[in-house]
Amino acid sequence: MPEDRFSVTAVAAALGPLAPRFDIDVVAECESTNTLLLARAETSPSGAVLVAERQTAGRGRMGRPWHAEPAASLTFSLLYKLPRSAAPSGLSLAVGVAIAEALRELGVDGVALKWPNDILRDGRKLGGILIELSGSSAVVGIGLNLRLPADLPDDVRANAAALERDVDRNDLLARLLASLHRALDAFDSGGFAALRGRWSALNAYVGKPVRVISEFAVPVEGICMGVDVDGALLLETAVCVQRIISGDVSLRPA
Repeated sequence: MPEDRFSVTAVAAALGPLAPRFDIDVVAECESTNTLLLARAETSPSGAVLVAERQTAGRGRMGRPWHAEPAASLTFSLLYKLPRSAAPSGLSLAVGVAIAEALRELGVDGVALKWPNDILRDGRKLGGILIELSGSSAVVGIGLNLRLPADLPDDVRANAAALERDVDRNDLLARLLASLHRALDAFDSGGFAALRGRWSALNAYVGKPVRVISEFAVPVEGICMGVDVDGALLLETAVCVQRIISGDVSLRPA
């Protein structure tokens, strides 16, 4: 029977030799693991991890609420302190690579990535990534659906996916942290350029017509050509190849 509660001891045991790289704290409830870890960023080491059994005000990009029930999701935040003079460009994409690769190693089928920070399963949203910066520190928030909540609004359910399998959340968290450790090591030494090929192999929309929408600009349509070394989306329009930088932008099939 999978473990139904988070345990620092169980996660550390599953991490094995990597356990000292992480300082894990589990809370029963908080508004948002990102918000709480941001408040601790100055006094916490890189590798600090905050896991919540329940978030009361979890959020995604553009302030959207994140719907989750206790034991039906995995929501956690990781503190990553950027190397001196390093830029965070492409960080959310690097994190996406780590999560997607870990899920594929677990045998989860249909996993792909949607620029800039969605994890898909069979074209529907399985999870999301929210990066928030504080000085040279980045708080990496990750949410994954293990099961879809019963009270999920119909319009959200239509575009949502879940693992829908028995899973030990402590083991899953350890596997995700180990994969994040490998990906962020590569990011440390080579920036997103070091992970660009791996992200491209997971790109759900490569070569497909898409529409890019932002709050403050006219929608742009074109063919998704992938991303550049900084993680910007490359969109082939009728006029040129346009570079779309990361931000409050969403990607939709045209």
